[in-house]
Amino acid sequence: MNLSEKDRMTLRDLAKKLAEIAALPIQREKAELWLRLNRLERVRPMVFLVNDTWHETAYQIKLETTDDFARGQEWSFRTQLYHWEHIPDDHVYEARIYTPIVVRTTGMGIDVNTTRPEHAFGAAKYNPILSDNADPEMITMPTVTVDWEETERIYQLYYELYEGILAVEKCGIGTLGFTPMDQFIQWRGIQNTFTDMIDRPGWVHAWMERMTLWHLSCLDQYEKLNVLSLANNGNRMVGSGGLGFIDELPQPDFDGKHVRTIDMWGHATTQIFSEVSPAMHNEFALSYEKRFLSRFGLASYGCCEPLDRKLDIVKTIPNLRRVSMSPWVDVARGAEGLGNKYVFSYRPNPAIIGTENWDIEFLRNQLRDALEKTKDCVVEIIMVALHNCHNEPWRMWEWAKMAMQLAEEYA
Repeated sequence: MNLSEKDRMTLRDLAKKLAEIAALPIQREKAELWLRLNRLERVRPMVFLVNDTWHETAYQIKLETTDDFARGQEWSFRTQLYHWEHIPDDHVYEARIYTPIVVRTTGMGIDVNTTRPEHAFGAAKYNPILSDNADPEMITMPTVTVDWEETERIYQLYYELYEGILAVEKCGIGTLGFTPMDQFIQWRGIQNTFTDMIDRPGWVHAWMERMTLWHLSCLDQYEKLNVLSLANNGNRMVGSGGLGFIDELPQPDFDGKHVRTIDMWGHATTQIFSEVSPAMHNEFALSYEKRFLSRFGLASYGCCEPLDRKLDIVKTIPNLRRVSMSPWVDVARGAEGLGNKYVFSYRPNPAIIGTENWDIEFLRNQLRDALEKTKDCVVEIIMVALHNCHNEPWRMWEWAKMAMQLAEEYA
């Protein structure tokens, strides 16, 4: 790849700006707060907003480079700088850039069939492709390979580009999640699956077992090939929750070279079971998810599904540390169930940013109510799945400022 000198200097100048921000003491302070939160110390609620509104707000970012690779890099830098300048939350900025260890894993051998609308965020319809007599052995067990030559080529490209400005580090697989039922329903269809769980549960269990074995085989091969990373023990989101800074991982016997799953955070969720009973959730999802999560040093659970009525089963997950409390939970019930033994990952409804009429005082009162109910908990406030700001990005700025003010009030 031959970048023009103009493109190269543009990227290096942006990298220097990021490095200057990363050197500020506030970054270490916020990283320490995340670490203490993940240790279950009572710190102020941490605030984290993930801006996924770029499909309507990308006009705010003006790219100057011309090469496709350079434009991708420039976009990454400029969106980080934009967040720093406008959204005062608890993001942590680092003077480093990761290059991937190129890992390839063969799939399960089953594709999805969807009908999608034209809108980028329109709901997809998953057309059932598994017949009533489909055999779980259709799933081919995985083969994992590593392209070390390509890994080194990518690393050298980035190193030469950012040498002297950013630390460039090779990074293997640092985020591992497990969602077998959500994936199965994409093949079988939701109504078919829910009927199957009643009429022929053994068949559903056979599929869950095969999918679980597939994922566990991947974990075994990742460890054997030494392609795992400790990235999610630091400045990376854990599941749908906050940053994973933690000093309890890796394990005391970690040799400094070979990362194991037990040295990492793991995550699982079954969002499609929002309206399924705790007993069936436990039988058809959690019993398999626990086998996956037991491989990890710490676990997080949940995403958009309301878990406030299922905490008795959720708390049986080994090494559970973080639980998603989605917009559809009863906050008081969730707080009573979690106490201060787990991170209460509070997720306000992202639709509040994109409503027709903007009312920051209503949102302040709403968040204050949640923080009052969770004042004895270890709390993070995670604004994710945010795809619409009514084309008024300043709403995100106002919300983050308001949330940080309340976080300090409830410190």
